[in-house]
Amino acid sequence: MARALLCSHLPPSISSSLPLKSSLLLQWPSISKTSHSLLLINRRFSAAKISMSLRAGIVGLPNVGKSTLFNAVVENGKAQAANFPFCTIEPNVGIVAVPDPRLSVLSELSKSQRAVPASIEFVDIAGLVKGASQGEGLGNKFLSHIREVDSILQVVRCFEDNDIIHVNGKVDPKSDIDVINLELVFSDLDQVEKRIDKLKKGKAKDPQSKVKEEAEKSALEKIQQALMDGKPARSVSLTDFEKDAVRHLCLLTMKPVIYVANVAESDLAEPGKNSHVEDVMNLASELQSGLITISAQETKAWTIRSGMTAPQAAGVIHSDFERGFIRAETVAYDDFVAAGSFAAAREKGLLRSEGKDYVVQEGDIMLFRFNV
Repeated sequence: MARALLCSHLPPSISSSLPLKSSLLLQWPSISKTSHSLLLINRRFSAAKISMSLRAGIVGLPNVGKSTLFNAVVENGKAQAANFPFCTIEPNVGIVAVPDPRLSVLSELSKSQRAVPASIEFVDIAGLVKGASQGEGLGNKFLSHIREVDSILQVVRCFEDNDIIHVNGKVDPKSDIDVINLELVFSDLDQVEKRIDKLKKGKAKDPQSKVKEEAEKSALEKIQQALMDGKPARSVSLTDFEKDAVRHLCLLTMKPVIYVANVAESDLAEPGKNSHVEDVMNLASELQSGLITISAQETKAWTIRSGMTAPQAAGVIHSDFERGFIRAETVAYDDFVAAGSFAAAREKGLLRSEGKDYVVQEGDIMLFRFNV
């Protein structure tokens, strides 16, 4: 899945302390507004200190404004931004809180000692060039950094400026996107083919392992065909079991993508007039939902993926919640706030019991019942 985000002209040579920063941040809610679903967790695990932030890698061709975007988004960001390729070699990392006004409301109702917002960890990754999958530029080192993140922010240059070097000599967002995507496809294809060969040579030791290996092989063969057609792994229809079987590979093209159109500040008011932006904006789709836990100790926001079932969402907090999931007592956010507490919502008959197949909805508040 992919989503398009419009930002102001962020040439690599311009510091994030300039007014351009505010132009970018005005557009930023188009990412953060997707983090909104809420859940209430069992008090038995209220003191957990597990960190669960979404890791988003900022990628793109060299010199398109990746580090300047990082500096604009991350408070006190100090990534080097310069008008030459590969000014970033080692990744820069920064953590940004995701605002959600409902967090404070739930914290007050539950009388939590503190409120902890969800966070996104941004990773500014070195520029990728054509042939990276074969070692060009920073090659495999760059690709390994992408493999470690949960989602990809691909910065695409959509502004004309003769003073800012373009690694390919011209501004062509569609071509830039194709270069990045094809390198990710080539890298995944190499990994998938090696894994298939290994599965063919190996023999599972027990029936359960054999079933899992067969599922992985089936999934990889479908993914292999898609990659050979130039399509990302995320475009392949897989069962939940198949997805779990290939998850350990951390395939690059399985990750959701946000395309960040880096435009001139003058284009922000009417981006539709920029022909470069039109191509990028057609790639938009949903990315993330959010999760909040409440207890007397703290109210904490988490990040979950859209379409997660109740057990999967519970597993974001702790694997025991998913492993021993029984049911989730659920109430809508507005009903919970109106009732004033979970107990009051139960007395008024506002709670409903949801099972393992229930898909978490926007604004759900849930009390997980589990046994391990």
